[in-house]
Amino acid sequence: MVSWVWIALLALAVAVLIAAEWPRLASRFGDAGPVRRKRNKRRPKLRVVTSDEQDDFAASVERDLSLLPTIDEDERHGRRR
Repeated sequence: MVSWVWIALLALAVAVLIAAEWPRLASRFGDAGPVRRKRNKRRPKLRVVTSDEQDDFAASVERDLSLLPTIDEDERHGRRR
């Protein structure tokens, strides 16, 4: 009779362990693998920007910002000079 109690406790412990590890097991062996691989293929390819490219980028941003139209504070409040 006691042996059945121990078997039931062991089965319960195994069930708790599987329930606790289920997200990790499902990601490894479940249907999420192919979906994740497809998503990784769709992601843009990222690359490291070197300092030369970073300087070019900063210059282009400054150039673009200088071309944006601006509003004077006086024009914003309806006053003219």
